[in-house]
Amino acid sequence: MTEAAFTKTKTKAADGGVQSVHRALDVLEALAAAGGTASLGDLAAACGLPAPTLHRLAGTLADRGYLRQLPDRRYSLGSRLVPLGADAHALLGARALPVLHGLAGLTGESANLAVLAHGRAEYVAQVPGRHTMRTFTEVGNRVALHCTGVGKALLAAVPPDQASRLIGTAPLAAQTAGTITDPAALHAEIALIRARGYALDEGEMEIGVRCVAVGLDGTAPMAVSVSGPAARMTDDLVVTAVSALQTAAEQLRHQLA
Repeated sequence: MTEAAFTKTKTKAADGGVQSVHRALDVLEALAAAGGTASLGDLAAACGLPAPTLHRLAGTLADRGYLRQLPDRRYSLGSRLVPLGADAHALLGARALPVLHGLAGLTGESANLAVLAHGRAEYVAQVPGRHTMRTFTEVGNRVALHCTGVGKALLAAVPPDQASRLIGTAPLAAQTAGTITDPAALHAEIALIRARGYALDEGEMEIGVRCVAVGLDGTAPMAVSVSGPAARMTDDLVVTAVSALQTAAEQLRHQLA
């Protein structure tokens, strides 16, 4: 793995804060960008740190459980991060609920918030629509990126090189006849989503379900969506939902920053 495989997140100490804390966070973020596992040399290159400095930082993080050294001497993200992430996601979802209630009330359909987690879209909050027949997604459920509205919105929200790595991680499995399974076609779809500002799932995950989603870029990419039965998710409702989702995305950007 080369230095170019990482998303660089190095923060200059001159920007404020404690240099050692900045460096430790740079290590964690570089490791996450590398897919969760990397060598000491790759991490040193990604963070712009001397190998001895990186070795001391990695040793301290491993002692606290935030990193784990593998038998081949590479490092991976440690188990101590798991409960922290779960708690953070729960708080994130709770803070987003007022915005999702507004979306569900305006459109009548279910409103969702998802984050990028381990190469998939993880739902962290949902407010159900007002109809008896409605879509439901369990909070904590992780879904594929290539065949869901939130997943494609997340791919469009991250830098193109990161999106390419995510698309190339695993085969694009067909969930329905409408699923995009060709990487070139998916790249074209993501380019279209970036240009128009929203993603559509046209029954690509579940037959008869339509979803529209808007992504939020940043260090923690998110996507907010409205989904429902295709018979009710008409083109007119999608137009209404897109405007509402774009407003909601700006609200969430400020509230969850």
